[in-house]
Amino acid sequence: MQLPAIVEALLIASDDPLPTSEIARLIRARAAEMVDAEESEEEAIDYSPEESKAASEFTQVNDEQVVKALQDLNHAYETTGRAFQALERAKGWKIYTSPTFAGFVKHLFPGRRPKRLSAPAMETLAVIAYRQPVTKAAIDAVRGVSSDGMLQKLLDLELIKITGRAELPGRPLLYGTTDFFFEHFGIKSPEELPNAQELRRVNLPEPEPEAEAIDSPKDPQQLPLAEPTDEAPEPVPSVPAEDFATPSSD
Repeated sequence: MQLPAIVEALLIASDDPLPTSEIARLIRARAAEMVDAEESEEEAIDYSPEESKAASEFTQVNDEQVVKALQDLNHAYETTGRAFQALERAKGWKIYTSPTFAGFVKHLFPGRRPKRLSAPAMETLAVIAYRQPVTKAAIDAVRGVSSDGMLQKLLDLELIKITGRAELPGRPLLYGTTDFFFEHFGIKSPEELPNAQELRRVNLPEPEPEAEAIDSPKDPQQLPLAEPTDEAPEPVPSVPAEDFATPSSD
């Protein structure tokens, strides 16, 4: 019983991707069960010498051994011309069809057509991918236009998500990429993006602060408001009532 074969069985049986640490844990758990069953007097389970040896070895299997087994699997797939390979994505390892056979496989799903992003949507997605988590104001500052529509489209496609709120006035929303984004583009993290280290160090344009007070009126007919002061207003002089008397007709 070889470790690569055990890893392959787990990947085939699992509906979801499996992280390296989870694969190692599952193998250790099963190996421990086999060792306990052999040592237990209540359970009379006879394992073959090969299984017994594997059980004792795999009780201490680690992540490095699992990765090596996966590399051996892919090497075997490649040398024998198999149509699939084990690849690691954001959520873990999974067996995928080789891109060489994509043209045949797509006929299994005639109703699914690839969705192409527009240039503005790709531009918005690139800013988020490289500088996440990032606010809408920062995205708008880079693009020079409002990104409301593009953000909603990317949210609907599940390529980006809201990751929280920034510690800034107004607590604006922060945007980042999803696991689906990493799986779609075949990467595990933003660090695997092209030129990621260089582009993440580039200073972005600062968002313009929202307009506060109006310094000068835009309408020439509109006068600016007077600045408030702490001084008491000057008293209005009183006018004697007789000054408003109606003049006599004489």
